[in-house]
Amino acid sequence: MNLRFQGTGDARQVPVYGCDCKSCYLARVDKTKRRGPSGLLLETDSVTLLLDAGQTDLAERFPPDTLTGILLTHYHMDHVAGLFHLRWGVNTQIPVWGPNDENGCDDLFKHPGILDFKSPLEAFSMISFGRLNITPIPLNHSKPCLGFCVEHEGQKFAYLTDTVGLPDNSRDFLAEWNADTLIIDCSHPPQNYGSEVEKALNHNDWRMVELIISQLNPRHTWLTHISHEMDEWLLNNKLPFGVSVAYDDLTLEM
Repeated sequence: MNLRFQGTGDARQVPVYGCDCKSCYLARVDKTKRRGPSGLLLETDSVTLLLDAGQTDLAERFPPDTLTGILLTHYHMDHVAGLFHLRWGVNTQIPVWGPNDENGCDDLFKHPGILDFKSPLEAFSMISFGRLNITPIPLNHSKPCLGFCVEHEGQKFAYLTDTVGLPDNSRDFLAEWNADTLIIDCSHPPQNYGSEVEKALNHNDWRMVELIISQLNPRHTWLTHISHEMDEWLLNNKLPFGVSVAYDDLTLEM
């Protein structure tokens, strides 16, 4: 099982338009430091699944009939933007699974084109693609949002993007499920708890991620959905052993 990060940025991406902070400057002069919309490509010998579809060039990235399907964490634009062009293709269909959100995004449900939207995923109800098993779990976000617990031939990883903390039932499930690898939203550097800033958060900061890691104890953790503020904080701060920052096009062999 191989994982390839299609993107690792937040909704603004890196560099941020008009920003002259150090991390945005570095991303402008070094393309390897840029971050596109967060998403993950999951491949086994027989299955190719895209987790989220925020990249706008999906038609170029994935020729017809190369995708087994697309799993969406939620219907915010930075996670589905690539579907709007892809849907107008012809002579093929692409299965799409997502959370129970009757509003979806714009007119995707009304005009799906080649996108074959399946019944909404149910939390804690496993779906299988051959020997690949995926269990959706609820996350804390401003729209209905799911994380994915993926197991293939004894290897386990959890993909938890777009969340602020974890719901109790999801945390309990993950603690028992015992993932080898945790891929988690860490949009913000450490925030001041109790402040108005914290109340406005819709994504994890580093302190929340530290707490989740201590509760779940994965072998390795990869941070994703990174903001330019988080990148700037990382320039002067080190992460503990067992925690790494993902970057666009990073490939992990599980």
